[in-house]
Amino acid sequence: MVPREVTYRPGLHRIFDEVLVHAASNKRRDPSMDTLSVEVDVVERSVSVFYNGRGVVPVELLDEKRGVYAPEMFFGHLHDDDKEDDWNKTTNDDGGGYGVKLANLFSTEFIVEIADGSRMKKYKQVFSENMGKKSVPHITDCNQGENWTMITFKPDLARFNMTYLEEDHVTLMWKRVVDMAGILGDSVRVEWDGVRLLIDNFDDYVRLYIDSPVSDRSRAGLPRVYEKLNDWCEVCLSLSDAGHFQQVSFVNGLETVKGGTHVDYVTEQITTHLMNFLNKRYKKSNFNMDDVKRYLWVFVNVIIDNPTFDSQTKETLTTPPGRFGSKLELPDSFLKIAFGDGLIRRLFGYPGPLDATTGVSFRD
Repeated sequence: MVPREVTYRPGLHRIFDEVLVHAASNKRRDPSMDTLSVEVDVVERSVSVFYNGRGVVPVELLDEKRGVYAPEMFFGHLHDDDKEDDWNKTTNDDGGGYGVKLANLFSTEFIVEIADGSRMKKYKQVFSENMGKKSVPHITDCNQGENWTMITFKPDLARFNMTYLEEDHVTLMWKRVVDMAGILGDSVRVEWDGVRLLIDNFDDYVRLYIDSPVSDRSRAGLPRVYEKLNDWCEVCLSLSDAGHFQQVSFVNGLETVKGGTHVDYVTEQITTHLMNFLNKRYKKSNFNMDDVKRYLWVFVNVIIDNPTFDSQTKETLTTPPGRFGSKLELPDSFLKIAFGDGLIRRLFGYPGPLDATTGVSFRD
């Protein structure tokens, strides 16, 4: 991961991200999902997101009188009905599926294709003109056990004051697919334009930051301590090389660029432990939380039921810790390994075991 400035339209990035996160979240609905593939055609100005496994909605007729099938209701109607509300509750599709619908609304063309192996039906429907028009669903047979979903859309670039898919936007899309490879792990083959991304887990993903050639990180040998707390949360801790606190975090696959309550909760445990350790070790010092926090780089990946955010861009999690639905408590073993060895020695710039008689000051 190489940091650089980019120019992009948040709205365009958000509709892509909603489709991508919708696809990745299918792994929670169906653990047998083992493929996520994204293709971007700059010439045709289109994006395609494919995932296998049982999709969020079945190929079944909901309203016989109107001829409305479940996929049309879920992807192409802005209002919810009772049936769709039930799907949202059982699938934990963040935002009630509205993110994917808004991608449809802000596209000149939006194609939904679904293979429902349990019903042995394949579904295809084309929406156009910002969801203003729709084709009659094309339904054919498929094999039993054939389960996949593919969404192909052409963003309405004029609405974002664009005429083509700009390089910075495509780069951000690629970066988000890399994020998904780290989040989903080796049980899912994640592809970008037909090429598999060789990232097996979240720890591998963190290495992309820590071992980046930027600022000689790899030669500096920044320490890294990783812990998978449970099926809902994993944390990695390293040292910031930017002179201030850094964080990389995700909630249900969404990138929380500005962090939020999940990052604060984990970071407070780390800084409190380290602050107490240092004040006990150096009795004449009086370290506070900010003294410690500015040296840390925290990576957090969590799944939270019905998360809340500060805005529609979903950059900051606001869900109170009491409503996380899973424990984010760091075990003593994590803190002991983190501060008993590499991190504290690096903080102090001292190569050997920490010794209070050295006279080394934390602020030095």
